[in-house]
Amino acid sequence: MIRALGMMSGTSLDGVDAAMIETDGIRIAGFGRSAYRAYSGNESGLLHAALGQWPGGPAVAEAGALSVAAHAALAEGFPEAELVGYHGQTLAHDPGTKTQRGRGTHQAGDGAALARRLGRRVVWDFRSEDVRRGGEGAPLAPFFHWACAAWAAAQGHLPAESVGFLNLGGVGNLTVVDPAAGAPEAPGACIAFDTGPANAPLNDLMRGRRGLARDEGGHLALQGSPDEDVLADFLRHPHFARPLPKSLDRDAFAGTLDVAHLGDADAAATLTHAAAAAVAAGLALLERVPGRVLVCGGGRHNAAMMAALAARLPCAVAPVEAAGLDGDMLEAQAFGWLAVRVLRGLPTSGPGTTGAPEPVCGGRISPPGRSLGSG
Repeated sequence: MIRALGMMSGTSLDGVDAAMIETDGIRIAGFGRSAYRAYSGNESGLLHAALGQWPGGPAVAEAGALSVAAHAALAEGFPEAELVGYHGQTLAHDPGTKTQRGRGTHQAGDGAALARRLGRRVVWDFRSEDVRRGGEGAPLAPFFHWACAAWAAAQGHLPAESVGFLNLGGVGNLTVVDPAAGAPEAPGACIAFDTGPANAPLNDLMRGRRGLARDEGGHLALQGSPDEDVLADFLRHPHFARPLPKSLDRDAFAGTLDVAHLGDADAAATLTHAAAAAVAAGLALLERVPGRVLVCGGGRHNAAMMAALAARLPCAVAPVEAAGLDGDMLEAQAFGWLAVRVLRGLPTSGPGTTGAPEPVCGGRISPPGRSLGSG
């Protein structure tokens, strides 16, 4: 077993999560300490300015340097970590379609520089190899969700049956797992896809209209009503007709969710229900809907979001804590677990999660002094 530190900064651009996990890259032996470092207003603004940029863009170097510095500051508080999984900051994601190759995927932040700064091995650049092999490069947490379901079933928190894990960050992604499957890359073990926008449009609305980072607890949305005409237009977006699996850039729906004509409360309610409606549209593509969906990520703290999910989804909805898991740190834990898999040469994605034609082990391993090639 390896004690790994996973680190994640998502498309909500609010800060960095860090969490310890003990694992062999298959079984979860235990969870450890966790911590969070919020981005300041200026730091968040810098990252927002870099969104959509590819390597060489005018704000990329500064965003990457910020990412390394913020992650290093947090990781230094975890001297027990034998290995660090560093996701970096996604700035752009365009894997293309089955008929047309896109520009790829771009996570700012140099894992080799982080390894030198920490004096520890760092696994990073998790997505590029999957895209190179023909996958979408996202989502990457699904194999870890399989491990979580197996852990929760062994602990008596879940029945050993199909269950969904819904992560609501800037973008939403859903994994349906069969914990009885022998491995996460086994056929039918994991079906995963990005559902649509989640917190990103709502956070952008709050930032633009009220100078706030988010609709804390869903307070504003609970005072309004969703505009069903806007939602109907939203659900006509081509993403919802695409077959599974599929992934999204943070701003793929820019201009689609037009709430400029709505007051603040109704706009917030509409964007909140859009996230839930997107999940419902994704579930409709499945051959069989899981009995329950466990919600992780920041969205589960939003009472309006949870109420919208309960109203629009055809199955039970609960925060992932109902299965004994930490919904704030699940993605950070995922990249610790994935880092160990990369170290062992085990698959981190596959046909059911990213659409890659075969299971892929993606990621680079950087020791303290130099960078190694793709794994």
